[in-house]
Amino acid sequence: MHHHPSRRSLLTAAAAGSVVAAGAAPAAAAGGRSALSSAQRRTIRSLIQRMSLEEKVGQLFVMRVYGASATDPDPADAAANQSQIGVSTGAELLAKYHVGGIIYFAWAHNTQNPHQIADLSNGLQRAALGQGTPVPLLISTDQEQGAVARIGAPGTLFGGGMALGADGSPADARTAARVIGTELAAMGVNQNYSPVSDVNINPANPVIGVRSFGADPAAVSALAAAQVRGYQSAGIASTAKHFPGHGDTGTDSHFSLPVITHTLEQWQSTDAPPFRAAIAAGIDSIMTAHILVPALDDSGDPATLSHPILTGVLREQLGYDGVVVTDALDMAGVREKYGDDRVPVLALKAGVDQLLNPPLLDVAYRGVLDAVASGELTEERLAVSLERILALKLRLGLFRDPYVSRAGVDRAVGTRAHLATADRITDRGITLLGNDAGVLPLPRRSHRELLVVGADPAAPSGTGGPPTAVLARALTELGHPAQALSTGTAPAQALIEQAVAAASGKDAVVVCTYNVTAAATAQIALVTALAAASVPVVQVAIRNPYDIAYLPPVAASLATYGWTDVSMRAVARVIAGKASPTGRLPVAVPRADDPATPLFPIGYGLDY
Repeated sequence: MHHHPSRRSLLTAAAAGSVVAAGAAPAAAAGGRSALSSAQRRTIRSLIQRMSLEEKVGQLFVMRVYGASATDPDPADAAANQSQIGVSTGAELLAKYHVGGIIYFAWAHNTQNPHQIADLSNGLQRAALGQGTPVPLLISTDQEQGAVARIGAPGTLFGGGMALGADGSPADARTAARVIGTELAAMGVNQNYSPVSDVNINPANPVIGVRSFGADPAAVSALAAAQVRGYQSAGIASTAKHFPGHGDTGTDSHFSLPVITHTLEQWQSTDAPPFRAAIAAGIDSIMTAHILVPALDDSGDPATLSHPILTGVLREQLGYDGVVVTDALDMAGVREKYGDDRVPVLALKAGVDQLLNPPLLDVAYRGVLDAVASGELTEERLAVSLERILALKLRLGLFRDPYVSRAGVDRAVGTRAHLATADRITDRGITLLGNDAGVLPLPRRSHRELLVVGADPAAPSGTGGPPTAVLARALTELGHPAQALSTGTAPAQALIEQAVAAASGKDAVVVCTYNVTAAATAQIALVTALAAASVPVVQVAIRNPYDIAYLPPVAASLATYGWTDVSMRAVARVIAGKASPTGRLPVAVPRADDPATPLFPIGYGLDY
């Protein structure tokens, strides 16, 4: 198993010579994507002809697998694979189902450290190329940054979509994507399910929120296109999600089926522009949303299963001919109406190419095979999707060489230059919403002794935390000795009293709030009690920027749009005056008593 199988049979030397790495090719009609030569098309078609039906169906699936190794996972991971997939290892998964893609998750123990990730990627590629018809894998993950990141330190982390939206610079968004893409590529991850291209116009959105660049379609479009180009320059595929637009929902499609009530005109003006921009930039793949959009399809089917939306709108109206991947098929939003055997068939009939993470692969795989046997799906229909998937693998250079090296990891992942870039870009998104008492930046000589209290939500994968401790440590290093007291998202009265007592004698107290709404009475009570004490209060909204509307007046108010270490260190630099708050709100903050009226408009932000 240690030798690399010959890939000579896959590509004629001529075709191999003409394959150009993504992003390096001259821009063609498809935007940033290079058009395939006729020789490459012939290569792909002959490859499809050599595949068995089982191999063809397998290529359409992107599947999770538990374990840090492709061949030797921990016993608990092997047991999880057996119970969910009927195999023990990633290599066995590929031998049995011939899947065309693997998705990495932290909870599946795929992403423990960069060298391990690279070894896992190589082991999976070896298994894929050791099959009857050898085809390299698309290895994907959700490395959005901020609230959703599967690979943490020592890799480089940024602040997430809305933090980039507050920065507002397409150049910074592109640079961030290039850094992220370069590190992913070094670890053998060749597709990122990013950028989130949803326009988040609903402050109550429970599933998108700070994952979005913001509420202004033009700004979101510019940043999404910039990130597509950044990923291309790093040689990996990127994915605009979640089509046709998940930004205006009050429900979470992981647990139910949201309904988007936009009219066709609202969809055209609000939701469509970022996807149009991503397509114009040559996006490699687009992910569907498990949402109902009656204005685009009134059948009651979610977009993932909608022929009018995926073929009528996306393919025909928007002119997109790249890969379409479903959002995860284990999410409730897509499972409410049809059985797990029918969902993949209906998705393919709607115009999907890749079927992502079905709850039970065997059921989904058999469902597609049965549909071909019955004539409901033709092999010609499968070939259309296979051509798109194989063309993407070809453009990414995976047929030439899908392997990575540990030396390559060491050259690229978490380098000093990358980490410095992340700090610099994250600083630019920190937004100052209030500084009434002129307390910020904290003066050097006074305001030495600080208290940091507040919410400590669980950190996204591998990102350190807890945020109050990271912030206190960063402030201390900047010359403002700070003590941390975690009070959580729902502090009891005794803990609130403890915080007020701890604030006594301090020069200022910094309170981290997390997604405050009218219902967050305990967090409101904490800020109210601290504001009533005689110490200046600096409030930091560490996720959604809407918190300030529900809180009493404080000395100063900041928004970070994220609570990973990079964001907490950035807000510490702003508080200490080592960086200026240049961020501007990418969403409006509505008044608590009158949500139709903005307390702060898009573009608001103070300086010092």
